[in-house]
Formats: sequence, C-alpha cells, structure tokens
Amino acid sequence: MSIKSDKWIRRMAENEGMIDPFEPGQVRYNADEQRLISYGTSSYGYDVRCADEFKIFTNVHSAIVDPKNFSDDSFVDVKSDVCIIPPNSFALARTVEYFRIPRSVLTVCLGKSTYARCGIIVNVTPLEPEWEGHVTLEFSNTTPLPAKIYANEGVAQMLFFESDEVCETSYGDRGGKYQGQRGVTLPRT
Repeated sequence: MSIKSDKWIRRMAENEGMIDPFEPGQVRYNADEQRLISYGTSSYGYDVRCADEFKIFTNVHSAIVDPKNFSDDSFVDVKSDVCIIPPNSFALARTVEYFRIPRSVLTVCLGKSTYARCGIIVNVTPLEPEWEGHVTLEFSNTTPLPAKIYANEGVAQMLFFESDEVCETSYGDRGGKYQGQRGVTLPRT
C-alpha cells in the first residue's frame, strides 16, 4: 500500500470526480488577498475545507450522548462563517468537498497543524473503498478557552493510500449506513 502524490490526486479528481469541488493547487489567500488557512492539493494529500454548517454540543437540555439513541437535544445548529466551540466542548461540521473514494483506495484524515497547535483536534474516521459523500468532521476544543473554526478554509488533510490488491468487499458493496451522506451527518445505528 503506497501513499498517492499530488499528480495522482489531480488526475483522479479531474478525470474520475474523486473530489468535488476540487482545487488543484494550494490556496492561501482569498480574493481580497486576506490570508486563509490553506486548502487544496499538497504534495501527498488534499487539504479539505470546512463548510458553514455546524452542530455545537450543548448541555442546555441535559441530554445524554448515546451513539445508539442520539438525540437532537444534544446540540445547537449554527450556520456561519465561523464557529465558536465552547471550552472543553465539541462540534460537528462537514467538508465543502464531496468525495468518491476508488475501490483500491483507503483515505485517512489528519488535522492541520494550525488548529492542532491551538488545542483543536480534528477527528475523522477512515474513508473506506467506494465510500462517497461529504465528510463529517469532528472538532474537539481541548482548551479552557473558546475556540474558533473558520468555514471555507482548510481544517484537515486527506491522505490517499492505494492497495496493491483490490479489496474483496468495499463499503459500497456492504451498503454502508453513511454511503452518500450529505450535510453534517449524525450517528446512525
């Protein structure tokens, strides 16, 4: 299994629709020349953007977080260019990009150092072969201070690993419960 380069990522995105929308280079400034947290293709990965839809966990309704019986009372919905995550709290978001993972590829996501150095952890489970959808992003604010997440800027890097042998059963073959997800997707049982 080997990691895939920028050339492979560009080819797969442009010819196979693996990433949509796709940025072939690194974007570091907006149209007004203001600095951004970078996104787009890097040497051996793709830096994804966070969309402007957030679900911020709250204890207003004293809900219990139960992955088998998840309650909408556990969070508040926010649509904004920024998301303020309370101290020692958690938020869900999604990528701007929609992914279509090839059958021979496993994709792993790592947080960007800009956020990690601020105590913000980005967690994403692996994108399995033939999975497709918007990626749900999990942000943990590990600090005792409020933390800011910027929509439409880079938040995490996807690394693509291609196997030397195609899997027998893909996520698509199994009919995985998160196949084709759009928007911020909550736990499903």
